[in-house]
Amino acid sequence: MNYIPGKPLVAIGLSLFLLMQAGCSEFLTEPDKSNFTIENYFTKPEHATSAVNAIYESLKTTTGGGFNGAPWMMLEFATGLANTELGQAQNSIFVRNLNNNSDNGYGVTYWQSSYQGIANANVAITRIPAIVMDEAQKKKALGEAYFLRAHFYYNLVRIFGKVPLITDPVDLASKDLYPEQATEEAIYQQIVSDLTTAEGSGLPMTDKSGRVTTLAVKSLLADVYLTMAGHPLKKGREYYEKAATKAAEVIASNQASLFTSYNDLHDPSKKNTGENIFMVQFATNIQPSGWQSSIIPYNQGISAYSDETGAIFANKEFVESYEAGDKRTREKEFYFQTYTLSNDRTKTVNLGGYYLYKHFDTNAHLTTANSDLNWSLIRYAQVLLTHAEAVNEVNGPTPEAYASVNLIRKRAELPALAGLSQEVLREAIWRERWFELSFENKTWFDMVRLRKAFNVSTRKFEEYVGHKFSYGPVVKERELLFPIPTAEIRNNKNLVQNPGY
Repeated sequence: MNYIPGKPLVAIGLSLFLLMQAGCSEFLTEPDKSNFTIENYFTKPEHATSAVNAIYESLKTTTGGGFNGAPWMMLEFATGLANTELGQAQNSIFVRNLNNNSDNGYGVTYWQSSYQGIANANVAITRIPAIVMDEAQKKKALGEAYFLRAHFYYNLVRIFGKVPLITDPVDLASKDLYPEQATEEAIYQQIVSDLTTAEGSGLPMTDKSGRVTTLAVKSLLADVYLTMAGHPLKKGREYYEKAATKAAEVIASNQASLFTSYNDLHDPSKKNTGENIFMVQFATNIQPSGWQSSIIPYNQGISAYSDETGAIFANKEFVESYEAGDKRTREKEFYFQTYTLSNDRTKTVNLGGYYLYKHFDTNAHLTTANSDLNWSLIRYAQVLLTHAEAVNEVNGPTPEAYASVNLIRKRAELPALAGLSQEVLREAIWRERWFELSFENKTWFDMVRLRKAFNVSTRKFEEYVGHKFSYGPVVKERELLFPIPTAEIRNNKNLVQNPGY
């Protein structure tokens, strides 16, 4: 049996059903439809592929949208930089107003989908070694599984803090049937171990199908090391050096590059190439992505989608805090304020807010209502900013640090940074992270690892705890983590709720 938190006893049939999910992403293969059990299934190479494919499926669960919002929005409303027109999406409103609680369905989804992915990864890592198959292909399959397990634990430890650390399949006799929480140190060490294993597994540097690559592994390692250098572990210089080294390896590979146009960020033809290092895979008419109705204004008649929910858009104060002349704030670059009406494309309406153009599928809104966009998890822009920050922390404002951050600024048509002190460059790089990676589920994680928040009025950084959002709420210490879902606490008495919830 596999442990899925909240459900301590999960039938073998269900666990294996999860393993057999396939076909929805363009790189997934047809499932084997024969009868099987956990004991007799892992016998041929196709079973290794099916097992790994199942892990990818859990990446999709937190994306999406609709009239109830979507889990990915949890990490955006927690920044204080997002707004909503969707009054019925209480999960969003609770987070935005900083009165969140452990019954929030967004947190439940993050917890359960992450552990579902981990459970499937544990089965794959345990069972694939015994399959008779080409050893290089076996090693690559295991590398994918290790990377994905690390990804899910990286989300869990940053969102919830101390969580159960499970690395083996669980049965009725297992000590992990009702697991205790591991320390954050132990979880991060497992993440690094998994990523290091994946790095040495012979994965290709790039892969247009969207599978895990060596470039993705190195990029995630750089981000993990950057986080370990900051809070809560506070490992400092050594880990800034590690982050700088891994990011530099990605840069030196010449296998990724910034797109010349921001439009390429939401062009389905640019999936898994160029700047897009690792993405969640979707495919129109097979499994279309689901957030389009959420990122357009409420019922203004601009879209081929029948639902226009206004579930999330950018706070005016945040967009207007970008540097004067920043290309990212121009109409239909990162944000949009106007669009044509679906019943008369010759007429343009002012939407009254800054909506999210970087996630916008033009073809879907104009005609198909069936999106072909992927969700980006790692962009090359993030790697460059990680490199700039880490190098500056170790050696100050070196040419290498300037080179990385100035590539981001050059595309935004801003002047290059130069002649700054380490402290001034530090905040300049942070601002670029806030502006460049906005609404990509990065900013709240940065706020927590730095213990800093961006004041949109002063354009300065201030302490995270005590920071006042532009619309009123004040961040408390409890907002350093999200609450462990109520059902998990109820079903597993070994779990201890995070402080303040």
